[in-house]
Amino acid sequence: MVAIVIVRGNIAKLLLPARQPRPNESRRPIVSDERERRLARLRARLARRLALRDETIALPRSGLEYTLLVPSDHDRLLDEAEGDPEQQMPYWAEIWPSGVALADLALARPAELVGRPVLELGCGLGVTAIAALGVGADLLATDYSPLSLDLCRHNTLHNAGREPRTLEINWRDPPQELLARATAIRGFPIVLAADVLYEARDIAPLLALVGRTLAPDGALWLAEPGRETARRFLAAATDAGWRIATEHAEGPWPDGNRVRVGLHTLRRPEAR
Repeated sequence: MVAIVIVRGNIAKLLLPARQPRPNESRRPIVSDERERRLARLRARLARRLALRDETIALPRSGLEYTLLVPSDHDRLLDEAEGDPEQQMPYWAEIWPSGVALADLALARPAELVGRPVLELGCGLGVTAIAALGVGADLLATDYSPLSLDLCRHNTLHNAGREPRTLEINWRDPPQELLARATAIRGFPIVLAADVLYEARDIAPLLALVGRTLAPDGALWLAEPGRETARRFLAAATDAGWRIATEHAEGPWPDGNRVRVGLHTLRRPEAR
């Protein structure tokens, strides 16, 4: 699977948010009645914008199951995308193997996440975020789309009993709020990113943003299914001196795809 193939004509854009809201406050686990009310409000708000359905997926490594609220009408998303000056496709609206593989990795390495500030770039529907919150990470989930962030909040609350703090970002022009937070904590110990490299124009900005937000001794966990853009990103990181360790996950994935997902741990160049 390479990309969403639901382009109609030349429409393949997301509407750029008119404003950049401040991150939500981190939420503690929510008691049952409050949780159900919050889920109902989130679902109602999303239903005014999207046709929705529930989908249950299984994580192949851990065996856990998540039930996700997902868009069922991608045409609506494409219709809303016509005016986006960033020409951003709604990749976030799919459940990708890389997000599932990265969720399993988070569950397999909880000691590196528990109680620590963690940044996710491109949270999509929240699959990886559920796992990160489930093992106790203090998660800031980011995405270009405000709809993605609402779905991430719903899906994490439903499956993990918690919501992350969230922030809309365009990593080609990252908001000062994100950079200031990274500076205040001397960088995030872990940055998560699953299936975020679709276009060559994202290679340099993404590597630069990781460099500005990652702690000196931190690690980027990057999951990707072997796209050429990802290979070029890894080559650029290697050329810049980043150290990369790689393992692979074979699935099976929720969509039946047997793609081999690369799970890369990137660390900063060693000081000279």
